[in-house]
Amino acid sequence: MIESPLAAPVAYLDALNPQQRSAVEHGVHAGATVGPPLLVIAGAGSGKTNTLAHRVAHLVVSGADPRRILLMTFSRRAATEMTRRVERIARRVMGPAGGAVADALTWAGTFHGVGARLLRDYAEQIGLDPAFTIHDREDSADLMNLIRHELGFSKTESRFPTKGSCLAIYSRCVNAEAAIEETLAASYPWCAGWAAELRQLFAAYVEAKQRQHVLDYDDLLLYWAQMAAEPAIAADLGARFDHVMVDEYQDTNRLQSSILLALKPDGAGLTVVGDDAQSIYSFRAATVRNILDFPRQFTPPAAVVTLDRNYRSTAPILAAANAVIGQARERFTKNLWTDRDSGGRPRLVSLRDESDQARYVVETVLENRETGAALKQQAVLFRTSHHSGPLEIELTRRNIPFVKFGGLKFLDAAHVKDLLALLRWAENPRDRVAGFRLLQLLPGVGPSSAQRILDRMAEASSPVAALAEHPQPPRSGADWASFVDTMGQLACKAAGWPAEFELARRWYEPHLERIHEDAVTRQADILQLEQIASGYPSRERFLTELTLDPPDATSDNAGPPLKDEDYLILSTVHSAKGQEWKSVFVLNVVDGCFPSDLGTGTTAEIEEERRLLYVAMTRAKDDLHILLPQRFFKHQQSAGGDRHVYASRTRFIPPQLLAHFESCAWPPAPAEAARAAAQGARIDIGARMRGMWR
Repeated sequence: MIESPLAAPVAYLDALNPQQRSAVEHGVHAGATVGPPLLVIAGAGSGKTNTLAHRVAHLVVSGADPRRILLMTFSRRAATEMTRRVERIARRVMGPAGGAVADALTWAGTFHGVGARLLRDYAEQIGLDPAFTIHDREDSADLMNLIRHELGFSKTESRFPTKGSCLAIYSRCVNAEAAIEETLAASYPWCAGWAAELRQLFAAYVEAKQRQHVLDYDDLLLYWAQMAAEPAIAADLGARFDHVMVDEYQDTNRLQSSILLALKPDGAGLTVVGDDAQSIYSFRAATVRNILDFPRQFTPPAAVVTLDRNYRSTAPILAAANAVIGQARERFTKNLWTDRDSGGRPRLVSLRDESDQARYVVETVLENRETGAALKQQAVLFRTSHHSGPLEIELTRRNIPFVKFGGLKFLDAAHVKDLLALLRWAENPRDRVAGFRLLQLLPGVGPSSAQRILDRMAEASSPVAALAEHPQPPRSGADWASFVDTMGQLACKAAGWPAEFELARRWYEPHLERIHEDAVTRQADILQLEQIASGYPSRERFLTELTLDPPDATSDNAGPPLKDEDYLILSTVHSAKGQEWKSVFVLNVVDGCFPSDLGTGTTAEIEEERRLLYVAMTRAKDDLHILLPQRFFKHQQSAGGDRHVYASRTRFIPPQLLAHFESCAWPPAPAEAARAAAQGARIDIGARMRGMWR
């Protein structure tokens, strides 16, 4: 227990505004820190992270044990940043003793990361092997596909859902706590005729995971929820934590809500922070109902504190964003305000087509750069990744560096997955997906040989011993002996961590050079991964946390890293959440893109699309450009060739809201006139060419 002053000074709270301070001090009284449930509605740019960090620090300063605080965020990076802020605040109040606070906050992490730790703690009580390994999405899809083949569903007369669709349906059922039939009807109507077969597939998939001692992402929540449904274990789980705090609560699904209510059924010590206006992840089964219904889930209802002062954007930008979200059918009423009165209204720019849109962005970005705004301070946001295609071409043509977010992840690279498969198979030799991938790296070992080896290992009490005793496959040469020896050393953990990674890397390097022509570039990724590995205390922690929260790719397809010190940011709106830039451009703000033509089936879908535009608008600090290209080209496979369609301004900015924007057309009128004149000109170049020789 960290000692705290008997009468802790509260000067460190003076910098907070009244609403922030109310949230920080809720339930904290003399001699008591565990209060009734609290919901903090934190508007965009309202200092949410700062407020939550101050609440954690204030609890500790007031006597709460930081080891009994569970803090859940949606990325490990966010948890690390939160811990750093708590430490800085605690040091100001408690002096050097405050430095121990960060080390004592051992239960700060993501839902999935915390779930993995708790499942290992309770593994024996719930029938799990404590050495289970965790599949990422691609590995889970591969295992689903294997079961799909075994059941004969890949050879049906009519088209059976792909492995990716099967996994997505399974994941939606689990996270939304919904029946297969309900899930198919709502989200996958083209698969509705396969409900019985999918139920059979999912049952076999679960049995295969259990035989192989592997869990997928969804299992980390599902097992946790099932474990918490047992009263004795739920009571023990809840007793471990005096305080449970959840950031970004609007992005949780029903399964996560069930876990929280099981941990703290009366809400004592429970704090959730979020913004219903930024709930945009229903495709991951997140539901805005969690945050909308939270206060009424307790008796008496949870306290609600609203943070509506925005420290990010100018007043005109906030006025426009408030007007857009003000049309929402159901929300916690708040209107963001700021004392940043400078700046003009957001620009509503009408353009002829996507090519003009790209040129407008490039020219404006360069103008901003000349007036002192670095490229990194500017961002271009879009609804879907492919919407940036014409812009990327123009940026490349004009030699403007850019980085695009929402692309490949580090762990998606084949060479990284190969090396991780070796470490994961050594950790859990019954992980069939890892073994199947790894064995086929060896010369002379194909799918059939790999299956026979894996079958023999599955039947043995000691899989690693069975591998060593297996006859050497023909044409594998010296590679087989080297592989078996490396697996044996890794399985017994004789080298220790992180030396085991170096052992794995040295085995893999010859195969990397044999398989990939760009081995030198990929080698840089492997060395980066080794550096990351050295920061973890064990192989199990490394594999678990890297799988649950992978770093971004060094570059797409392991290409050379960007060497320019400044670059423009391109991002999907989903990937931009939580970020801010001086200038923001939002592409294609027309019906069919905002809202997406796939997101207008229900009122709930349309409302989420409205929130998506609101999130995009509230990323801007000083300048906001809403772009309206009027013409889009659609490529047809018919003999008629290309055709174009016309789009109208998004329905989320109806005529009554136009006063909040500065409407203009681009290019300006003189340029349009010059273009029209050029298009109207008719010249017989052929006649002139013929005349040159007469």
